Parts: sequence; structure tokens; C-alpha cells
Amino acid sequence: MTTRTAPESLPWTGQAEADRLIATDPNALLIGFVLDQQVTVQKAFSGPLELSRRLGHLDVARIAATDPLEIGEVFRTKPALHRYPGVMATRVQALCSHVADQHDGDGARVWEGATTGAELRARLGALPGIGDMKMRSLIVLLTKQYGVRPAGWEAELPGYPTLGDVTTADELETYQQAKRDFKAAKRAAAADV
Repeated sequence: MTTRTAPESLPWTGQAEADRLIATDPNALLIGFVLDQQVTVQKAFSGPLELSRRLGHLDVARIAATDPLEIGEVFRTKPALHRYPGVMATRVQALCSHVADQHDGDGARVWEGATTGAELRARLGALPGIGDMKMRSLIVLLTKQYGVRPAGWEAELPGYPTLGDVTTADELETYQQAKRDFKAAKRAAAADV
């Protein structure tokens, strides 16, 4: 069964307050994962703190119920919360709607209710804005740093390093460099075809 423990901080943004927020607020963590696309890890995971400052809250039910044009404007206000503020506003609002409707507004209930590793994977994979790689990073993070270990969780771990493995600023730099190298190798291989 899962336990509700959390690290005090995730060293992903370089900002102590943002790092604490994503570690201790499951909704902020999930919003950060949605934003983690085509921006730096630092930008993505500092987004929940900035969003909470702009809105005055991170209540997923309230975010879900907000006029999409208003949320879009919140994301576009300079400095924009993301490189693609309109698309990400829509994705974050969809995530918030899902968490509000399916998990009583508590992102932790996504993983707390999972009784098997396969169910954990399915629950994370059902979240809007969470694709396969993000889902696998979340599984690593939850099992290794949050103590979420439903039966068979080991079978769901990917065979490669993920952001979920990162526990220090140095590990984040190593992870980011490995990710850049992987993408460069992929581009080079595609160019050779």
C-alpha cells in the first residue's frame, strides 16, 4: 500500500520556495509535469509557484472552473508562464479538471488509490498532459522519493534515468546533459537516414 510521505524539497528549479512547493503540493507537482515540455526543467517546475502567485491559489477545482480565456491571459502575462502559453493553459486546465472530478481535487489521490504498479501506471497515464515519458518519470519519483510502492511497482520502472531520480542540483545538471546528448544523438541518427 502507499504512504503519504514526501521529500521536503525537489531541487529542480533553483528557487527554494518553488522546490518546496512542488515537493509538498501534489497538485503543483502534477502541474509542473504538464508544463515540462519544450522549456527547461527549471522553467517548467517554477511555473506552479508563479501560477499560484498570479491566481492567489492552486485550487484545481477553481482553476478548472475559470474561464479558459482568463486562464490563457494568466499564462500569457509577461513573463509568460511557458513558451507556448495558450496550449499549456489549456493543458493545465484539463489536468485540473481531471484531478478535481476524478480525485476530489487532491493530486495525491491519483497514486494513493493505486493498489498495483500497473494501476499506478494507468492512473498516471490517464492524466491530461502526461505522456509516457512523464508518466515513467512520475513512477520513478513516487516510488523512490515518496515511498509509493503498490504491489508490482518494480515492473513499472523504466530502464533509463529520469527526472524522478534527481535528488540534488548536481544530479539535475547530469540528467539535463544526458537528455541533451540523447536528443543530439537522435537528431544525428535521423539525419543519417
